[in-house]
Amino acid sequence: MESKDKLKIAFTITCVAVVSILMANKFRKQRKRKQNVSSCYLKSEAKPQHNFKRVLANNSYAPFKHLKLDENSSDLHPYESEIKAILEKSELEFEFSCGIMDMSMSDTYVWVDDESKLKGLVEVLNKEIVFAVDTEQHSLRSFLGFTALIQISTRDEDYLVDTIAVHDIMGILGPVFANPNTCKVFHGADNDVIWLQRDFHIYIVNLFDTAKACDVLSKPQRSLAYLLETYCGVTTNKLYQREDWRQRPLPIDMVEYARMDAHYLLYIADCLVSELKNQRNENSASLDDKFYFVSEANRRSNALCLQLFTKDLEASPGQSAAASIISRHLNDHGNSTNNSQFQDLVRHLCSWRDLMARMHDESLKYVLSDNAIVSLAEKVPSTSTDICTTISQADIDIDCLNSNSTPRLPSSVVLSHLDDFSYLLQNEMNNLDDIFQLILKKHLGPNGSCPFSLYNYSLLSKADIKSSKRLVSKENVYKFSKQVARKASRELFVQKFSCKSPVYHNCRIYANDGRLLCYCDRRKLEWYLQRDLAKLVDEDPLAIMLLFEPKGRPEDEGNDFYIQSKKNICVGCGEGNHYLRYRIIPSCYRIHFPEHLKSHRSHDIVLVCVDCHEKAHSSAEKYKKKVALEFGIPLFVHKVVNSNEEQEVSGSSTSVLKLGDGGVSPLELRTAAMALIRHGPRMPPQRREELKQVVKKYYGGRDISEEDLEKALLVGMSPHEKRRLQKKRGISLNNTSSKNIASDEDIKGNNLDSAFNKNDVCEPENGSNLDVMDPSEPNGSGNLSSEGAVFATCSSKLSLLGHGPHGKQVVDYLLKNHGEKGIQEFCQRWRQVFVESINPRFLPAGWDVTHSGRREFGDFSVYNPANMAPAAAKD
Repeated sequence: MESKDKLKIAFTITCVAVVSILMANKFRKQRKRKQNVSSCYLKSEAKPQHNFKRVLANNSYAPFKHLKLDENSSDLHPYESEIKAILEKSELEFEFSCGIMDMSMSDTYVWVDDESKLKGLVEVLNKEIVFAVDTEQHSLRSFLGFTALIQISTRDEDYLVDTIAVHDIMGILGPVFANPNTCKVFHGADNDVIWLQRDFHIYIVNLFDTAKACDVLSKPQRSLAYLLETYCGVTTNKLYQREDWRQRPLPIDMVEYARMDAHYLLYIADCLVSELKNQRNENSASLDDKFYFVSEANRRSNALCLQLFTKDLEASPGQSAAASIISRHLNDHGNSTNNSQFQDLVRHLCSWRDLMARMHDESLKYVLSDNAIVSLAEKVPSTSTDICTTISQADIDIDCLNSNSTPRLPSSVVLSHLDDFSYLLQNEMNNLDDIFQLILKKHLGPNGSCPFSLYNYSLLSKADIKSSKRLVSKENVYKFSKQVARKASRELFVQKFSCKSPVYHNCRIYANDGRLLCYCDRRKLEWYLQRDLAKLVDEDPLAIMLLFEPKGRPEDEGNDFYIQSKKNICVGCGEGNHYLRYRIIPSCYRIHFPEHLKSHRSHDIVLVCVDCHEKAHSSAEKYKKKVALEFGIPLFVHKVVNSNEEQEVSGSSTSVLKLGDGGVSPLELRTAAMALIRHGPRMPPQRREELKQVVKKYYGGRDISEEDLEKALLVGMSPHEKRRLQKKRGISLNNTSSKNIASDEDIKGNNLDSAFNKNDVCEPENGSNLDVMDPSEPNGSGNLSSEGAVFATCSSKLSLLGHGPHGKQVVDYLLKNHGEKGIQEFCQRWRQVFVESINPRFLPAGWDVTHSGRREFGDFSVYNPANMAPAAAKD
C-alpha cells in the first residue's frame, strides 16, 4: 500500500511539474506579444459548425423559435393535429420488414453529402411506407450540441447523411419526416425528436419506438444492444457513441457502428410487433384484444412526437451552476467554508464560464470543470502559471490519480484568455452585470479578441438590455433599485421553494397481465415490494408487476395521463433549472371534495417555474373572486360573532353569507400587525391609525391589544411559517397565553414543536392555508364536523376569516345542487383558467381539461374505507 501511495504522489508531482513548465513557456510567449488584445484560439482553430450559414438555435439568452407553417400558427407544435390523429388509431396498418432480413450487413451504403444526393434520398423515402432512423450527436465542443450524422435505413439500402456537409439544406427532409403516411422507426427517440427540431426544424409525425415496445412487453432490458444480440445475433460496441462524430472522413469502424444502429431496426420492429400481437389479456375475450398491445406501443411512441425543444434560460449567466456548486461544496465540507468570498468567486467564475462557452460554442465541461472552479475559488491563485497549475491539478483529481491518466492542459478557452482571471479572482466587481459587460466589450466588441459567429452575435442583444437598465438607473435610481430588489426576491424564492430533486421518477407499475397501469415515484414501488404485493421486473428504470388484480385501469377510466412518462420541466415554458408543484384546483376547494374525486391523483398537480407560477396564481386569485360573486359566497368575512350567535353559524352555512361580503386578507392582516408591533410607536399617527383599522376590521371593530396583534401574526400561516415565526419571535409569542395559541393551532390543524398533536384535525394538502375560526378565550377548543369543516367553540366570540369557510360552502353547494357532475365541471373550469393563464406547451401527453378525476379503490389501497383505521374518539 505504501509503495502505491508513493507512486501516486510521484506521478502527481511529475504531472504538476510538466504542466507548470508548459504553462510558463506559454505565458512567456504571450507576454512577448505587444498586442493590446490577446489572440483567440478560434482565429487559428477551425470548428465545423462555424461553417454553417443557418443556425436555428444560437447561444443567446433568447428562447428557441419553432417552425410556423403559416403566419396564423400558434406557438404550439406545428403538427399537433396530425400527431393526435395518429394517437387515436388502434393498430398499425403495415409491416416493417416483411419478416425478411439479411443478417450479414453488406459493405455498400450511400453517403449523402451534397444537395443532389439529399434530394435523391427524399425521392427514395417518399416511396417508402416505413424507414429506420438514428442520429449521432456531438456535445463536447458545442454549447447546445449539434447533430453530426443521421443514419436512415430502408428495406433495401442504408444511407448515412453527413449533416455537417448539408446542414443548411437539411430542411429538405422536413416534409418526409412530417408525412403521417410514412412510419419512422427509432430506438429511444426521446432525444432524437428534440435534436432534429433544434438543428433543422424537422418534426417527426408517425413514429414507432422499439424502446417503447420493450416497455409494453416488459422486456428485461430495453437497450438497442440487447435487441441486436437477442433478435439478430449481432454485438455492438457502445463506446463509439462517445467518439468525436465531427471527424471526416469517418473511420470504417465508426461507419459500421452507425449503420448497425439503423440497419436492423426494421427487422427488430417486426419481431416486437409480432410479440405484441401474441399478447393476450386474460380477462378479455375480445377478438381485437391482440391489437391492444400494438396500439399501446404505437400510442406511447407517438406521444414522444409532441415534445418541443426548449433552451434552458437563466436570469443571469451561470446562476444555476453556481448555486449547484456552492450547495455541493457546503454539503461536503460543512459550514467551515461558508464564506462570502468563496461564494462570490464561484459566481464570478460560473458567469465567466457560461459566457465564454456561449461565445466560443463550447460545452461548459470543456471550458472549465466544476472541480477547477472550486479549486480556483479556494486557492485564489495570483499568477497565470499558478492558475493553470490549479486547473490542471483539479482535473487530475477528477480521475482519482489513475495511473493511466495523462496530464491535462487547461482548455483552449482558458489559455487564450488567462488575463480575464486577474479581475475574476481579485473579486473587484461585486456585480455580475459588470462582468457581463466587461467580457462582451473585451471579446465581442468592435475591437474584441474573439471572432463573431452565428452562435454568439445575438449575445450582444443582452448587452443592449443591460445598458438600457444602466441608463434607467441614472435617471431613476428608485425604479432600478426596485427591479434589482424584485430580481433578488425571485432568486431567493427559487432557492428556497423550488423542488430540490426530480419530482417524476417515471418508475412503472404493470398489472399482472402485463398492461401498464401508471408511472410513479420510487416510494410507491417500494410500498408494494415491501408488502410482497408485486415483483421487480426491471431495474433501469425501476418497474414492478402486481401480484393481484387491480381494481381499475387508467385507460379503462379514460385516464391516459397516468400511463405517460413525464419530464421534470415547467409545463408552461419548459424551464428545467427549477420548478415547483402547482395545484390547478385550489386546495381550499379540493380538500372538501369526496375522497374518490381527490385522493392520490396527480393530474391536477403540475410543475411550473416561478414566472409561470406567478401568472397562474394571479389568474387563480382573480377567478376565486368570480366564483365568490357567482355563488354569493364571500372569500373573506370579518364580523366577530358573539357566543349567542355561535349555534347559528356552526349549524347553517347560509348564516355565514349574512356576515358581509368584505373582509381582510390574511396577508394584509399579518402585514399590518407586524408593522404595528415593530414600528408602531415611531410611525406617523395617520399611518398608525390606518393599520389599526385593518386589524380592528378583523376583530369586528373593537379596540385591539398587544395580544391581539401577536395572534394576528398567526392567521393564515402554513405550519412551516408558524414554526419559523415561533422560533424568531419566541419571547413575544411566549408572552401570549399558551392555551390561546394551542386553541388556535388546534383549529387550523397544525402541530407546533410544543404541540397539541392529539387533535385529529387534518392539515390541508401541500401546506395550504385553511383560515378558520380563531378563538380568543382560554377555554376555547377546536372540533371537526363530520363534513370536514373546522369550527371553534368558545364562550364569548367566534371569528371567521379566509377561504376555509368559502371553499367548503362552494363545494357543499355544488354537491347539493349538481352532485358529482357539478364537481367535475367545476374542476374543468379551473383547468381552463390554468390553460388560459400560461398557455402551457409542455403538458404531459394525456393531460386533458375534461379529465374525470374519478377512481375506485382496490383491495390494498390505503384510501379504501375498509383499510382506513377507524378514528378513535378523542374528546
